[in-house]
Amino acid sequence: MSSRKPVNATRMRSFSGKAKLGQNFLRDPSAARRIVDGLGDLSQSTVLEIGPGRGALTSLLAERAEKLIAVEIDEVLARNLQLDFAERKNVEIRRANILQVSIAELTGSSAGRIKVVGNIPYYITSDILLHLFAQHQHIDLIVIMVQKEVAERLTAQPGTREYGLLTVTARLFADIEDLFTLAPAAFSPPPQVYSSVLRLRISPKSGELNVDVQQFLAFCKLAFAHKRKTLFNNLRRNYPESEIRKTLQSLRLRQDIRAEALRIEQLASIHASLS
Repeated sequence: MSSRKPVNATRMRSFSGKAKLGQNFLRDPSAARRIVDGLGDLSQSTVLEIGPGRGALTSLLAERAEKLIAVEIDEVLARNLQLDFAERKNVEIRRANILQVSIAELTGSSAGRIKVVGNIPYYITSDILLHLFAQHQHIDLIVIMVQKEVAERLTAQPGTREYGLLTVTARLFADIEDLFTLAPAAFSPPPQVYSSVLRLRISPKSGELNVDVQQFLAFCKLAFAHKRKTLFNNLRRNYPESEIRKTLQSLRLRQDIRAEALRIEQLASIHASLS
């Protein structure tokens, strides 16, 4: 494998984050190593990096991964990364919107299940996660940096304020770990919030829950539609009141229970009964 030519530090320092793209570049080398370490052994893995930016993770990934595909939406950043990694045969820099990328087409049939990593723009975190979950059959592991408040929602337990539709959706597809938190000073420019790094091991639950993914998620969207309303009041928009009462009684659940108090298994049981 050929050696990587040095990054033009002057050029890299000249970049400024673009608010419209949510660009806050990681500048803490120790944090970058910890994020990449979270992916485990990459010697036989294809890695998809979302939003490589200035290449804080890209350099480390290029050294460890069998194949690295970095998808960057910013034209200037993508062009400079292409120049910086031109001699690395295992690195491919793509200028694209990750929300429009098909993993199967991007990696090819021989890649197997890939690993995904990235510092995700906070304003489209949910969109990107849903896009990845929709292609979960091609993914083994995801390590992402998100806003701390979003991490709390993704890892929330039933009965807490943070628990909601995003929690249940993520739990339907993956087992989630909160690895560590970073202060704003770890980025340039510093964001106004703390960030958390999560590891999502893809582990689809639809089979064991015996649910159709799309139908179940539509049911959950209805169940969590208004957090201040009870589950009964949310569901009555689509289901007969008598059937809802009967279902809650059969599952020994209170009539005034709210969706955020229910485990995903309980939600699946209510969905099955009403369906």
